[in-house]
Amino acid sequence: MNKPILAIPIGDAAGIGPEITVKALADKTVHEMARIVVLGDKKVLQQAMAFSKVILTINCISDPRQGNYVPGVLNLVDLDNIEMKLLKMGAVQAMTGKAAYQYIEAATRLCLDKKADVLTTTCINKESLQAARVPHIGHTEIIGALTGTKKPLTMFQVHALRVFFLSRHVSLRQACDLVTQDNMAAFIDQSVAALKILGVRNPHLAVAGLNPHSGEHGLFGREEVEAVMPAVVEARQRGVNVDGPIGADSVFYFALKGKYDAVLSLYHDQGHIATKMVDFEKTISITLGMPILRTSVDHGTALDIAGQGIASPVSLIEAIRLGAEYAPYFNQDH
Repeated sequence: MNKPILAIPIGDAAGIGPEITVKALADKTVHEMARIVVLGDKKVLQQAMAFSKVILTINCISDPRQGNYVPGVLNLVDLDNIEMKLLKMGAVQAMTGKAAYQYIEAATRLCLDKKADVLTTTCINKESLQAARVPHIGHTEIIGALTGTKKPLTMFQVHALRVFFLSRHVSLRQACDLVTQDNMAAFIDQSVAALKILGVRNPHLAVAGLNPHSGEHGLFGREEVEAVMPAVVEARQRGVNVDGPIGADSVFYFALKGKYDAVLSLYHDQGHIATKMVDFEKTISITLGMPILRTSVDHGTALDIAGQGIASPVSLIEAIRLGAEYAPYFNQDH
């Protein structure tokens, strides 16, 4: 069976995205997992190879079917959109923000056109996007707009631990306000459906508590009593295999050990801290609820070390591995 094709946009040219891309493509194990098509600028990648001391042959193509998928070859759709004389490594620039958006746009189009099976993203800089007047704050919002998806679903995975998020980039006060019975019911159903798409049979979902000790039946807050428990009970009555609320100080550990297939975290940092404490580099973001599958590194552009050749490709390699692993299930469902 042919290995899945993964489309990788190189991210912000002033950050570590190009560097981790060439380092990942230089790892022979990556070629055993998938066929990789890179979306970027040839000149930027040549520079990254030079300061990273990586030797690859760049094969410029316009269609993934033209690729030469063997170790030592980097198959590139060259957008040629960076003026190297103006590129300042480690700096926020409108030029690199605009280019990063164009790489994502081209990679997403390959996936929508069924020329690639998975979109695997590196890292972009929100300030550079803003400088370029890109009307979206990050990858999820950009890809959501490009695919016409109003409510993408984010899942983190690190080793055996999978975590969904009821809310993401909002204040803690707003996150608490979003813990309603209707929101809980919707996210329980979305999370279970997403797990099935990824090949998990009869998913067992756990819901984390919001308050200490899940509120102790209302002593430390009413959210569990008034929103979380009613949503869980209603879902169980419909046959959904879901438990909760379970104290956030223990539920992630139990899921990591295999008791649950995933945890629904009730706010951003609750789940982020749990996953990144397990293994920071191998915590991968997976975006679901869209017509395409996206896996991603969960780190930034690291402008402070950009251009030094010291960035680790571990997270990108793990994102490639999970993308290749889930692609057959996702594409069968779609």
